[in-house]
Amino acid sequence: MHENAMPSEANGQADGIPEATVARLPVYLRALYGLAERGISTVASEELAAAAGVNSAKLRKDLSHLGSYGIRGVGYDVDYLIYQVSRTLGLTQDWPVVIVGAGNLGRALANYGGFVSRGFTISAMLDSDPAIVGSRIARLTVRHVDELEAVVARHKVAIGVIATPAGSAQAVCDRLVSAGVTSILNFAPLVLNVPEGVDVRKVDLSIELQILAFHAQRRSAARPEFQPAGAPGRSRGGNARTADGRSRPQVSPELAAQG
Repeated sequence: MHENAMPSEANGQADGIPEATVARLPVYLRALYGLAERGISTVASEELAAAAGVNSAKLRKDLSHLGSYGIRGVGYDVDYLIYQVSRTLGLTQDWPVVIVGAGNLGRALANYGGFVSRGFTISAMLDSDPAIVGSRIARLTVRHVDELEAVVARHKVAIGVIATPAGSAQAVCDRLVSAGVTSILNFAPLVLNVPEGVDVRKVDLSIELQILAFHAQRRSAARPEFQPAGAPGRSRGGNARTADGRSRPQVSPELAAQG
């Protein structure tokens, strides 16, 4: 079974809630936290939908799966809806997390304060580099990856985060699964193979950037006067390029007329 493949559920639902709805619940929760931080106690479905980037009909249908229908003319109670969504997502308890890979990405994840406030506790960090093992990162002492199984058992780790190079990601994944971890967040640029019953979510920043580049290219193509620096057909000195890549001086319309 490959990563991002979800366990089979009847009619594509988990506990009666469609997977598509589950995928949107964290987005609603983020919008709700934003409203709460601004001191907003009630919110209309249209306002919450706009903050989450969905249409209001879809939001109302999603929240109906949680048993939340709002009050006509008033809307949703923000604090209570935060509780409902958090409970559905399993965030009303702390989830111990282990990060494998204490490089730049692993360090950034360990120092991210949003995990604690959202129900996740970074219980341990592991690495294989002797220069890193024993160092302190975000109040944690980096342990050697050889201790992975012992760390998972000691802290009852529920979620494993893989922030290693691609070459070691599958081996780390296999060890996490063997140790009993069934939820994995993968930052390595590699598709992991996992057995049935293991959930893997992949975060690939380079792919997201490439998708953004595609859309940026489409927009720039619609505006021929704009061309990104370094784009084919344009050089820094304002010269065009021939088909074989050689620079050709630009000629102004006035000079062309004189010639």
